[in-house]
Amino acid sequence: MMRKIYAHYDDEGITVYQAFNPAIVEAAIAKGTFGRGFNLERMTWIKPSFGWMLYRSGYAEKHNQEAILKIKLTHEGFQEILRQSVETVYNPKLFASEAQWRTALAKSEVRHQWDPERAINGEKLERRAIQIGIKGDTVKHYVNQWILRLEDVTALAKQIALASKARRPLPSVPEETVYQVDAALQKSLGISV
Repeated sequence: MMRKIYAHYDDEGITVYQAFNPAIVEAAIAKGTFGRGFNLERMTWIKPSFGWMLYRSGYAEKHNQEAILKIKLTHEGFQEILRQSVETVYNPKLFASEAQWRTALAKSEVRHQWDPERAINGEKLERRAIQIGIKGDTVKHYVNQWILRLEDVTALAKQIALASKARRPLPSVPEETVYQVDAALQKSLGISV
């Protein structure tokens, strides 16, 4: 299946999504970045695909995922995250041995995996969606330097779920297109060329 990063982006930055309990989202919206309730000491996962975020969170119904944040990041920050990333499964094209990959994964503050992509109505798409886990100093940079703005899109998630169940037209969402990265990142992320 095709692996490319699909995202909504413009000259200013790129959009990613995260789901949390409502108190974390409320505090983040009030502060303009993450604050009360957000744990800087654990790995947190960001998803450029809104469809995949909706599916993974059960349309903001799963426990501790009842609220969804739309987060705009600087391109520099997002690309720095990608440059540090090691895939969660062994790729013999990138590592001489599984032991070398395990060491790289253990040392890295960033990991990524490619999951089956979903449309916003939950329908499977014939491609993969990337999700990226960040921890350590990378999370601190994410929270303190790279976030441009936040928006609570929980109500939109619920509208999409209701429209989908009722087979009504879906609310419009920002278009996601292929996010281009350089050849080195294409290789390290396992992107389809």
